Amino acid sequence: MNPFSSGTRLRDMIRAIRACKTAAEERAVVRKECAAIRAAINENDHDYRHRNLAKLMFIHMLGYPTHFGQMECLKLIASAGFPEKRIGYLGLMLLLDERQEVLMLVTNSLKQDLNHSNQYIVGLALCALGNICSAEMARDLAPEVERLLQFRDPNVRKKAALCSIRIIKKVPDLAENFINPAAALLKEKHHGALITGIQLCIDLCKVSPEALEYLRKKCTDGLVRTLKDVVNSPYAPEYDIAGITDPFLHIRLLRLLRMLGQGDADASDAMNDILAQVATKTESNKNAGNAILYECVETIMSIEDNGGLRVLAINILGRFLSNRDNNIRYVALNMLMKAISVDAQAVQRHRATILECVKDSDASIRKRALELVYVLVNENNVKALTKELIEYLEVSDQEFKGDLTAKICSIVEKFSPEKIWYIDQMLKVLTEAGNFVKDEVWHALIVVVSNASDLHGYTVRALYRAFQTSAEQETLVRVAVWCIGEYGDMLVNNVGVLDIEDPITVTESDAVDILELAIKRHASDLTTKSMALIALLKLSSRFPSCSQRIKDVIVQHKGSLVLELQQRSLEFNSIIEKHQTIRSALVERMPVLDEATFSGRRAGSLPATVSTSSAASVKLPNGVAKPSAAPLVDLLDLSDDAPAPSLSGGDFLHDLLGVDLEPASMRPGANQTPKAGTDVLLDLLSIGSPPVQSSSPTADMLLSSQNNQTPISTLDSVLSSSPSSQVNSSTRASPMMDLLDGFGPSPSKQEDNGTAYPPIVAFESSDLRITFVFSKSPGNPQTTVIQATFANLSSNTFTDFVFQAAVPKFLQLHLDPASSNTLPASGNGSVTQNLRVTNSQHGKKSLVMRIRIAYKMNNKDMLEVGQINNFPPGL
Repeated sequence: MNPFSSGTRLRDMIRAIRACKTAAEERAVVRKECAAIRAAINENDHDYRHRNLAKLMFIHMLGYPTHFGQMECLKLIASAGFPEKRIGYLGLMLLLDERQEVLMLVTNSLKQDLNHSNQYIVGLALCALGNICSAEMARDLAPEVERLLQFRDPNVRKKAALCSIRIIKKVPDLAENFINPAAALLKEKHHGALITGIQLCIDLCKVSPEALEYLRKKCTDGLVRTLKDVVNSPYAPEYDIAGITDPFLHIRLLRLLRMLGQGDADASDAMNDILAQVATKTESNKNAGNAILYECVETIMSIEDNGGLRVLAINILGRFLSNRDNNIRYVALNMLMKAISVDAQAVQRHRATILECVKDSDASIRKRALELVYVLVNENNVKALTKELIEYLEVSDQEFKGDLTAKICSIVEKFSPEKIWYIDQMLKVLTEAGNFVKDEVWHALIVVVSNASDLHGYTVRALYRAFQTSAEQETLVRVAVWCIGEYGDMLVNNVGVLDIEDPITVTESDAVDILELAIKRHASDLTTKSMALIALLKLSSRFPSCSQRIKDVIVQHKGSLVLELQQRSLEFNSIIEKHQTIRSALVERMPVLDEATFSGRRAGSLPATVSTSSAASVKLPNGVAKPSAAPLVDLLDLSDDAPAPSLSGGDFLHDLLGVDLEPASMRPGANQTPKAGTDVLLDLLSIGSPPVQSSSPTADMLLSSQNNQTPISTLDSVLSSSPSSQVNSSTRASPMMDLLDGFGPSPSKQEDNGTAYPPIVAFESSDLRITFVFSKSPGNPQTTVIQATFANLSSNTFTDFVFQAAVPKFLQLHLDPASSNTLPASGNGSVTQNLRVTNSQHGKKSLVMRIRIAYKMNNKDMLEVGQINNFPPGL
């Protein structure tokens, strides 16, 4: 016989394919076989059609195309004999799927076979329909399947139930037709038919609330009795697995009971006793028993409240944690994560076991246990749990230290009972795993230290000791450098010594040694070296005896290849050599950082600032909802060439520390030459320029330090609505002149020309009118003061009234608080608000502004948005 003819047996083809030594040989064999099969199809060979289709299925499983044989499946299905139909249906399920249009041709054959007198042919049709049923086929054949749910043979009923599951998933509208037949299946004695009936009820409950309610009322008691019979049934060899009777049926029953009991107290009460019986009688030394116990625990946690049962369930999970099987421990940790929201006290009893899981050798168990410990922490156990975690941090694997460090820092910050404990724990973490600590964590530590005035000396001494033992931890070095720069005099003079401290003697030279070592360390990055240079500049004023040595260290970086260090070295050397009179003022101690604002910004409890390319940011007032991204971008989308602003909280601590990692060549004004007659240092610090043109973080810091406010200056588009405590532009300029003892250049002598500007109606709608009245600040033609008057034209009072505005990058905008947030109806009163706009392109570009007004009318949120282009010329 020709080895590649339709008469070749399947086993011969398989043997030929397996004998191939290369992929090319295999492709050649398959190609010849496919050619022979095609020839047989063209000849309409009836004798070997089933054999050819069997070969096609094997070729399909090897990954070769077999679409040309699809019609052969349909021809075999239409045959009268069972063997042909069996191969035909098998090919149908393997070679086709529900998306094939050819499938429409088989619907009639399926309908005939579902009504066939031979139950085995009926089973073939049900099996095929359950695998490849489409929505159209489901609608056409649902009545036949529904009828077969009451067929005399349990195997047919089982297949009909599985086919019904496919039908209701494809067409949920048909679910109501299967409710009564499915409920009847719950009384089955045959385990196979009963399991499929339970699964059908579960899927019905998912897609149909009516089915859920019907089964809850009619079937709960019957399911409880069935579960009780299964639990107490004698040994049955055909269903026994590891000494447990049919654990699969156990689990299906528990899942359906969970769905019926969830949200219904009566159904939950009906199943309490049997759940307690399953939880106590099931053996836990076999995997099948553990599977039943886990499902029982999940059911107990999902049904309505029963305190005793839940404690029993959590104790089962506690036993799981002591199991040697990693899978069992992992699922127990997962379930305890859910259980803690239901009964946290019961979970707390297993805290010691959970902590042991944090030290497990399996990485997935460690991470899951750590997440659970994090959730378990509260004010009462924070010290004990933190102590355990920090002790484990010392010996933990490197790849786990990152996650462990992040969780410890979060726990300490969230539940710290007192600042000294917070500082102690953070120093331990920095000492053990400082390289894994994220920037926002050590920033927060500096903020806390800044606010703990009575602990400044204690902290700087602790950091000095820690630096000597753990200088390889970069984050620890940064915090130590910052604190020594700020509180180095307290370190030397032993200020604020606590009873718990060991005595320590540190000279001024020792403190400078630490900073010099931080700069010269090979591992120190640019941020650390920059901070160390700033700290040395500060100590040069406080340690006069070391001033020359500090200058020598700073001067060493005048030729640094890193432009940031080179620039700092030159500027700081200039301050030490030429500006002795202002040095002490420039390097005075940092003002206390705003701990509440920083914590709120990190946690997201405060509205995010609008950050622009020149690092400006303005906070929204308290009580004003944070605008969504789309309206904000639209509000700032002015007809200007400014880039789109970015939204971020900003990292003001880096600004306060003076660490700027941006290359100096990219900064505003980096390539500009100093003005004639102006001191280079003053020009570098942007001192003496109008506030609108100052983009130096140092200058902004000095300007704002008098009132402890974040600077509000911008060269980009900005969304402004400022609280009343912000400092206006005119008052921000004067402290700098006093601070520098008159070193700054004189302000501009340009005077206002006295021009009067007519008021304008800036915005008007059916409900609201806004009028602008203009005035100029004397001697400053760039600045315009606008008084906005808001009038309510409707018959309803406006509440929660908020006015916001945005301007292009060449303008700077400041908003004072409005006179009220309530606008009376029908013009019986008005609200006023002052705006101050500084135009850096005065005389070249006119003002333009976008506005956004939010208010409530009859407890309904209202929003008005507009653009103002009709400003008088000359502004």
